[in-house]
Amino acid sequence: MDASSTFRLYAERRARVAASLGPGGIAIVPTALERPRNRDTDFLYRHDSYFYYLSGFAEPNACLVITGEGTVTLFCQPKDLEREIWDGLRLGPEAAPGVLGVDEAFSMGELDQRLPRLLENRSVVWYPFATHAGLEGRVDGWLQKVRARVRFGALCPERQQDLCGVLDEMRLIKDAHELDIMRRASKISARGHIRAMQRSAAMLRAGQDVREYHLDAELLHEFRQHGSQYPAYGSIVAAGANACILHYRADAAPIRDGELVLIDAGCELDGYASDITRTFPANGRFTGPQRAVYELVLASQDAAVAATRAGMRFTDPHEATVRVLSQGLLDLGLLNADQVGTVDDVIANRSYFAFYMHRTGHWLGMDVHDCGSYVEPAEVGKVSERKDPLSGELIKDRPSRVLRPGMVLTIEPGLYIRPAEGVPEAFWNIGIRIEDDAVVTNDGCELITRDVPVAPDAIEALMRG
Repeated sequence: MDASSTFRLYAERRARVAASLGPGGIAIVPTALERPRNRDTDFLYRHDSYFYYLSGFAEPNACLVITGEGTVTLFCQPKDLEREIWDGLRLGPEAAPGVLGVDEAFSMGELDQRLPRLLENRSVVWYPFATHAGLEGRVDGWLQKVRARVRFGALCPERQQDLCGVLDEMRLIKDAHELDIMRRASKISARGHIRAMQRSAAMLRAGQDVREYHLDAELLHEFRQHGSQYPAYGSIVAAGANACILHYRADAAPIRDGELVLIDAGCELDGYASDITRTFPANGRFTGPQRAVYELVLASQDAAVAATRAGMRFTDPHEATVRVLSQGLLDLGLLNADQVGTVDDVIANRSYFAFYMHRTGHWLGMDVHDCGSYVEPAEVGKVSERKDPLSGELIKDRPSRVLRPGMVLTIEPGLYIRPAEGVPEAFWNIGIRIEDDAVVTNDGCELITRDVPVAPDAIEALMRG
């Protein structure tokens, strides 16, 4: 997308927000703060997703203000030649209107002075709740200054509204620009997975010591080599029994011949995440039990993919996955039918939960666990209650979100088999998850992460290369 098209894209998003604020509404959208890592060193900076979605501006220490009439004011860091020597060039308030398309811009140093006047005579102030520590207190401080002027005829906003709901609904449906970036991010991430798979088999064939961090290094190399700014989240590289730890992080554990490796990793590109999980034999050859469990997880993913299309509910892929996994657990002897009953009993009693304890997907976008309600907005008031068969907790169910074209979600079933009484030893310490990113379409879904194979024969062929 050229600069003028990008310029219009962010302007259109801000206009949509303005139209949602109502008469007398005003919205405040800050970006993320820089965070100290240790002593005088900061963590690598990453902008706030809401702010970037509306501005395309990646500098720290900035804030957008949007009125219901559509006027947009940016507060940003002033030009400072001395600081720019150390930290890099700044856009500055003078150049911001021409570059970003805002109506006016001021230094962040003027924020506390100007915000009360911008809030004056407004009826409602919108900002993202519970996303920026201290923001609520700052809004209260600005409103106090407005109230101090009521004797001069100033009106103070009487209501505060959460802007997250407005922005979440906008971000839930991806436009063509967003989908293009996400497809490119997925291709980069797929290359990283392929590189890690091949490196694992090659090092073991050469008799070398292989560690989880070796494969993590391959991922990071491929991400940066193709322009990704950073990983979308901390990469999981889990060898052997570590794959049964859902949020394990790449560490120094050895990768042994005959074991499986689970890698859950994706890059972030231009503000958008990708998210891929592949499980593969470290040496490039599945054992019999490994392949049996792998093929079951893959079959459950196929069922979930078939249930992912416009008009279906967000929960439908999960329910399809659970049914296939539950039957497979019975077939493999991981669940004893004499003890747990039929597949319907397994599902009703959640007997599968010992082996599959997470949902089958989540929204994906600027954040790896992206924003957006999982409840259908028009049906929020329809509530049913049930008692969880495992915890006894009373659960309130509301109708799940209806899938619509342009939504992006992950499809990531798995099985995690820890040593336990009644579990056949041949399956102990097998942890398998297969995850792809899906764009919902009218007649199905587009899997944008399949540049890295999922079929076991294709994985083995890849790792022989």
